[in-house]
Amino acid sequence: MKTMTTSLLAAAVLMASGAAASADEVELWRLDCGQIEVRNLGVFSDTFKYSGETRTLTDSCYLIRHDKDYMLWDAGLPTALIGAKVDASATFAPALAEDLPTQLAKIGVKPEQIGRLGVSHNHFDHVGQAATFPGATLMIGAADFAQFKSDPLPFAVDPNLIKPWLDGISKVDPISGDRDVFGDGSVVILSTPGHTPGETSLLVRLAKTGPVLLSGDVVHFEEQFANRGVPTFNFDRADSLASMERLTGIAASLNAILVVQHDTSDINKLPAFPKSAK
Repeated sequence: MKTMTTSLLAAAVLMASGAAASADEVELWRLDCGQIEVRNLGVFSDTFKYSGETRTLTDSCYLIRHDKDYMLWDAGLPTALIGAKVDASATFAPALAEDLPTQLAKIGVKPEQIGRLGVSHNHFDHVGQAATFPGATLMIGAADFAQFKSDPLPFAVDPNLIKPWLDGISKVDPISGDRDVFGDGSVVILSTPGHTPGETSLLVRLAKTGPVLLSGDVVHFEEQFANRGVPTFNFDRADSLASMERLTGIAASLNAILVVQHDTSDINKLPAFPKSAK
């Protein structure tokens, strides 16, 4: 019994030290994936909270390095928007200044080095440049991937943006529940449905910075956690509220930095590119 106990303790120590070593090798960059001018902010609250307001949303993507492996979280707006004229009459007016490969080149990363492409959900402003990385395994909520084949298509879903995976050329990893991406707890995809049926968020544990939570579109502005602002186009209201509660609960438990990906005021929570958080 003593030998077994000793062995179990030794295994626990090795696992703990291994997790610490992995944490030292995790690095996180925020990439600029465009912006969206919203001319009728009322659609972001089904309680009429933002009626008559306008606001500009940031569109953020994130690169995670785990030792020698690279994962991209969200793929931003489509490159067709670069240099395109903004529609003055549209409720949503997206714009993009620079594509992902151009930004990645500044830190010496090539598109083919991206082994995993995790997307928080299936909307066009999160998968816009996905096809730039056909060699990556697409990690997406199973319910969201299924929606790409729906008829009619749901709001903001464009199958053409993930054609390599829909055609079976590239590998898809449909996710149900949470997923420990690298098996050491350093990068975990969290199930946070509501905005879409398969919406996810991302937990990244960094050695120096500490835990970072990337919200996906659980909320679009920081204050929505408090005012429970649920967009009119969300898939499920009850799930949306439950996911808000889950994220804020995780942030409190882990003392994590919670980054709302569309909130311009949250950009400065992470170092400015090309600097990284470690």
